[in-house]
Amino acid sequence: MPDNNLRSATISVLVNNEAGILARVVGLFSGRGYNIDSLTVAPVERDASLSRINVVTSGTEMVIEQIKAQLDRLVPVHRVADLTREGPHVSREMALIKVIGIGERRVEALRIADTFRARVVDTTTESFVFELTGSSDKLDAFIELMRDLGLAEVSRTGVVALARGKRTISAPPT
Repeated sequence: MPDNNLRSATISVLVNNEAGILARVVGLFSGRGYNIDSLTVAPVERDASLSRINVVTSGTEMVIEQIKAQLDRLVPVHRVADLTREGPHVSREMALIKVIGIGERRVEALRIADTFRARVVDTTTESFVFELTGSSDKLDAFIELMRDLGLAEVSRTGVVALARGKRTISAPPT
């Protein structure tokens, strides 16, 4: 009997920092019809030789296992880790949210921003740009509350994540 239970997976991939690797990773997803809910990538070593790619995707357990196996076969991948399955992890996202409004709507936007611990990083007499960091659910909730108060624009970083405790996905020393 097939497993029809979908789950979200936060997958971290440690790769050589070289031209074309991100295109190969994204191509793996698009070529097989897998969706990417969030994607971040940046160098993580002082000499910029390694990059970490964080991908949030969803699928059945079988699909997630296929994604991990196919990522692991890509060269130059050093390690693939499903942070959602390998133990506790911390994940965060940052967003810039522009709200346009005056009067009472402006006051309410500031009140809600304070409750969410959002920072005002730009302000005019008719708009705010808020910076908010936290879980994706927290960002979603804040954005939803801003809709009726003049939400104009949103820019999100995507999820970054690390395993908790001593566990790492770092490549072994060469």
